[in-house]
Amino acid sequence: MKKSLGSIGELFPQSVFIVATYDEQGVPNAMNVAWAGACARREVALNIGSHKTTQNIVAKGAFTVSPATADLVVESDYFGWATGSKVNKAEGSKLTFVKSENVDAPVIEEYPLTMECVVKEVQGDENGARVIGEIVNVLADEEVLDANGVVDFGKIGAIVYDSSRRVYRQVGDVVAGAWDAGKPLM
Repeated sequence: MKKSLGSIGELFPQSVFIVATYDEQGVPNAMNVAWAGACARREVALNIGSHKTTQNIVAKGAFTVSPATADLVVESDYFGWATGSKVNKAEGSKLTFVKSENVDAPVIEEYPLTMECVVKEVQGDENGARVIGEIVNVLADEEVLDANGVVDFGKIGAIVYDSSRRVYRQVGDVVAGAWDAGKPLM
């Protein structure tokens, strides 16, 4: 028997992305963003409130996005609760921020996958916005690629945020093939 839980807004785990930017003085910053994801073939959407990262994105027109990983959960969580308006998160995290060759934003070397993005659209402003970024390049460590050079998310150790329990969970095993598992029902 199912139990009614009423209207719960935070039920499903959300991907955890680390969004990196530069401010107008060129100081790198990073933010843990759970309200984000792919919104088209070569686009990502970020839904972010009033943050230093939002201001940086609006000012610079670029950002990078990396899936947070289990081996970097401490740093990834830090990027979520520390505020770039008060601390230098790049220094505090002790991670390696390097300038992207393709956009005006930093790449955090320790994350195995990074999407370099230019701002395509901002719905809102620096006080809170839905940002659409066009992915202009993807960087991947060779260790997370399969034999065909395709990203294998099983090798990344990506985490999701379980907001109902306020914990991070690691993305698990493959359970079935997409566009394949349902064929017996045809």
